Amino acid sequence: MSKIKELEDFATQVRRDILRQVHKVNSGHPGGSLGCTEFFTALYQGGIMEHKPEFNMDGKDEDLFFLSNGHISPVFYSVLARSGYFPVDELNTFRLIDSRLQGHPTTHEGLPGIRVASGSLGQGMSVALGAAQAKKLNKDKHLVFSLHGDGELQEGQNWEAIMYAAGNKVDNIIATVDLNGQQIDGSTETVLPMGNLKAKFEAFGWDVMEIEDGNDMQQVIDGLTEAKSRTGKGKPVCILMTTVMGNGVDFMMHTHAWHGKAPNDEQLETALSQNPETLGDY
Repeated sequence: MSKIKELEDFATQVRRDILRQVHKVNSGHPGGSLGCTEFFTALYQGGIMEHKPEFNMDGKDEDLFFLSNGHISPVFYSVLARSGYFPVDELNTFRLIDSRLQGHPTTHEGLPGIRVASGSLGQGMSVALGAAQAKKLNKDKHLVFSLHGDGELQEGQNWEAIMYAAGNKVDNIIATVDLNGQQIDGSTETVLPMGNLKAKFEAFGWDVMEIEDGNDMQQVIDGLTEAKSRTGKGKPVCILMTTVMGNGVDFMMHTHAWHGKAPNDEQLETALSQNPETLGDY
């Protein structure tokens, strides 16, 4: 089996996990999670990130990842569990009282892999930049990766961080923006148009590249590999990654409706039939 096919099979299982987690508790955010499945799979399984499942919050001598748009926790939890950070059957506890798998990731639950509490949008880049600068101070050559929603960029703190990163030549960070064009109440174009994000990031002094189809595993692997080659050259690196919210489930795609809504029993059955079991359900 080719490596890409292995990764695609992994992603299909992750999609099943996302759907089942959200369905069980009738709450959560499946849309953005499904759209970012290839990205998380590439990072943790595709050889992009040097990471240690024996989790240590200091994160010395390894690459770090910060999820800024924390509501897409279902995809993050699934990939962490299936990458060895914690038992896969713990996905059964998603969003339950006293579970480590809260709806939005938090560090105080002590869940391996979680480095920032990211329920509040717009803060992740600031935290990731601090970690990136700490790596420089520690003479640690590893990289910091972060993921942000496109609607999240409507939060002002992002732009302070974006300006800070370039002004301080934080060139060991790769910040990816999930461009799915949807947010909680409608399309980003309707709620608050963001214009040309490439031009904006470049105006702030970033090296910007694009992944045209963030749901194509090969493109995601190639894009992240290219981004890594651009680090260490005096500029922070931004990837604008176009995805489809709800990707992999036909009735969840091309709409904001599934940003934060769980499928019912019948919808779950339809969705799972489009994503056959590959690694075994928890």
